[in-house]
Parts: sequence; structure tokens; C-alpha cells
Amino acid sequence: MLKIVVETENCERHVRVSAEELAGLVRRIGGDGDRFLVIQRIPDLPDVFAQVWHKAGGDYTLEYRDGAADRHFQAMADGPETVIAAMTGWARQEAGWDRGLAWSLLDMGPAREVPPLDLAEDERAELERRLCEVLVGGYASRAELAELAEEYLVTKDRRPVSREQAEALADRLWLERVGEQTEWQGETDPERLTRAFTALREAGITARENFTCCRSCGQSEIGTEGGPDARGFVYFHTQCTDSAVAGHGLTLLYGGFDDSSDTTAAIGHEIVAALEAVGLHTEWDHDPSRAITITPLDWRRRLVG
Repeated sequence: MLKIVVETENCERHVRVSAEELAGLVRRIGGDGDRFLVIQRIPDLPDVFAQVWHKAGGDYTLEYRDGAADRHFQAMADGPETVIAAMTGWARQEAGWDRGLAWSLLDMGPAREVPPLDLAEDERAELERRLCEVLVGGYASRAELAELAEEYLVTKDRRPVSREQAEALADRLWLERVGEQTEWQGETDPERLTRAFTALREAGITARENFTCCRSCGQSEIGTEGGPDARGFVYFHTQCTDSAVAGHGLTLLYGGFDDSSDTTAAIGHEIVAALEAVGLHTEWDHDPSRAITITPLDWRRRLVG
């Protein structure tokens, strides 16, 4: 699988696609509402992306940015196969991937100057603490982190962080976290958790990570997440994620869609078995009214973006 995220004009998001899947997405574009796609690396890096735009009957406009506005290039291609070869090479970071196309530097104008944050020390510390907590959680994108940075300190009468300042702060903290995770070796506990949830979904149990803001919202929305043959569900919400980040283990909420305690208990046993199969330890007393807790848990979730 390619270590990229593909986002399309019609709001599809494809994570870690194969080369064949990327090729299919490129060949597909051209119709109304589906004329471009953007690819980013995993983890996402500021000002690093490639994109293509195409309207049926016309050429393909291919662009890539390599770290800054003064490293933004454009080329034209007359067919999808040239674009596919270039974008696949970019995704694989192959040497010479950009050969064979006539690239020109796009003038994106002067780089904007972002004024420093005008915050009291306690406000700055509180803002960065919350952003780092969300970063360690590992589910936010760079855009979501910037939105949080902009809105976190807002009051009725005051908006102390501009969009540009928020993006700069979010990108700085994001890159610090990317640097930290380069030291990690092997599969992490959150990746084991994802592997267990994937197995549960394949077995007919709706499994969602970091799903909704709280238990009330989760219970009301989980029923619409699975397929018609789903037998039950398991999820954890964002407050559970925050607790895992803080070192308190991860609480899993689960149940059967028939509201039967017997079904809920059976689903609970399947969940525990799936978690233990990937090497995660659980605490559960087999009571269907009690949550399942994964503990101990070393929460190191690699960023995607």
C-alpha cells in the first residue's frame, strides 16, 4: 500500500491505497463534481502534496509543492497514464519521478508573514497543552488541529488567535510530534487496536475508533454506522481517547443491536478475544452492563493527517 491519503473533489478520503487504486481514482476524474484529487504523505507534512485537475475532453493539470510556496510546480499531461506514473512515483518517493514532464514554477506570491501570538504565558501554555493532548491522541488532521488552535481560547468578546497564527502553531507542534514518532520501532498498541477492530468488523461487529464526543452521542449514532448484517458494536469516544493519552487505559463501549443482554455478553467475549489475539490485555468481569477496559496501554498512535 502507498503511504498516502487521497482526497477527491466529491469529498471521498482514501487512506493507504494501492497503486492500482490510485490509478483508478486518476482515471475516474473528469466529470462534474469529480474533477480533481489531492494526495498527501503519511504523516502529512506542511506544504508537501501533489494534485491533479482534469475536465473530460481536456488535458490534465498536474501540480506538486515541495515544502514552500516558492517550490510549487505545474505541468500538463495529455492522458491519465502519464499522471498515474508521476503520482505513483511521487507517492513512493522514487528518484527521478518527475522526469518526462515539462515542469514550470508557479508564482504563488510572497510568503505571508505571521505575527507572533499575543497571549499571556498561562494562556499559551493551556493552548499548547490541549493541542499536544489532541496530537498524542493521534486522530486529528493538521486542518483540525489548526481549527482547534483558532477556536480554543475564543470568548464572546475576544478571538485572540488568527487563522494564520493557528496554522503556524499547529504545524510547529505537528512537526515536533512527527519527529518524536520517527524513533518508534515496530507495531504500537493503537495499531494493534486498529488490527483488532478490523477483525471485528470483518466478523460482523461495527467497530469505530474515537467515535463521537461522548457516550450519549455514541449510543445514539452507532446504529447507523454498520451494515444491515451487523450483530453488534464496539467503540470508544474522544473522552476515552483523552483518558488513554493520560495513561488511564482505554474504555470500550459495546452491545448487541437486539438489546439482549445475552447478545451483549457474547459480543463482549468476541471483543476480548480479538484484543487478546493481537496482544492487548483487557479487564472485564463478563458483566454485559460493564465496560471493557484495555490496560496497561502504551498510547503511541502514529499521525496520518
